[in-house]
Amino acid sequence: MTQDEQKRAVAAAAIEYAPIGSLIGVGTGSTANYFIDELAKIKHKIDGAVASSDATAKRLLSHGIEVVDLNNVDDLSVYIDGADEITEHLHMTKGGGGALTREKIVAAVAKKFICITDQTKFVDILGNFPLPIEVIPMARSYVAREITFLGGQPALRQNFITDNGNVILDVHGLQILNPVEMETKLNQITGIVTNGLFARRSADILLLGTDEGVKTLRP
Repeated sequence: MTQDEQKRAVAAAAIEYAPIGSLIGVGTGSTANYFIDELAKIKHKIDGAVASSDATAKRLLSHGIEVVDLNNVDDLSVYIDGADEITEHLHMTKGGGGALTREKIVAAVAKKFICITDQTKFVDILGNFPLPIEVIPMARSYVAREITFLGGQPALRQNFITDNGNVILDVHGLQILNPVEMETKLNQITGIVTNGLFARRSADILLLGTDEGVKTLRP
């Protein structure tokens, strides 16, 4: 299967993890968009969706799926989203689309996190894909200096502002051998809103699109 076919296949497979009569947390990006298209086919069976970005909310609404504010949600059974990189332990990096903060919030609320991705995103060690970090604008230079002490080479994402009004630093050159430890270190740098490591709250299930079809992996 092509990469696009793999994305479509995992998006379709993820529908079985969308409980009938519940709210579904929905991620951001190309694979998540395919999931939204699949979700539209059963929209009459769900209560609506919680969106992880303005772009996702817009796509959901275009399909006639009700978008619910997370602040009005007491219980979220599942969150379904893609990844930029993911390991066999289901630690991942996210934020290539710039929605990492809201993605991490929705993932934290959800009882179950299902990652859907194609085989090109499955890696032994995180770090080849630049690690996105959302930063308060006035702290950009300070955070960049602190990141260099950790061995990374931060680059400002040009002409991009997050849905929260912040900037993104994409960190190159990191070989992330201990994702939980690195996520914790980055969380302690003042001015960072969120970093793109999803290791402390990793996925519960990975639906991986391969040439042989969809494989289900658990940590």
